Amino acid sequence: MPSSSNPAHKAGVPRTGLVWGINRGHPTSRRILAPRPVSKKGTASERVKAVRSIVREVTGFAPYERRAMELIRNSKDKRARKFVKRRLGTMRRAKIKMEILTNVIAEQRRAGH
Repeated sequence: MPSSSNPAHKAGVPRTGLVWGINRGHPTSRRILAPRPVSKKGTASERVKAVRSIVREVTGFAPYERRAMELIRNSKDKRARKFVKRRLGTMRRAKIKMEILTNVIAEQRRAGH
């Protein structure tokens, strides 16, 4: 039996058991599938997080990151974002980097540096 193109069936709406109508078809229940390994792609493990934090602690920040942090401190967020975007290539990467740098500045303020 070919799969129905009815969007109500995909949404998990219960079928009526009738031959006609929007929820037509034999009453069935959705299978609950186990999460696939590919859904974990891109999340850093505890080991990777620890290694990256140690590397950041030892090496510090790149020169462009230091300049961007200085721009953020001087409340030139838009200029800093544009500067980081030129260095990293895409706006998405720039936004992520800006979030990281603003969090670092906030941590430094809390620590009292």
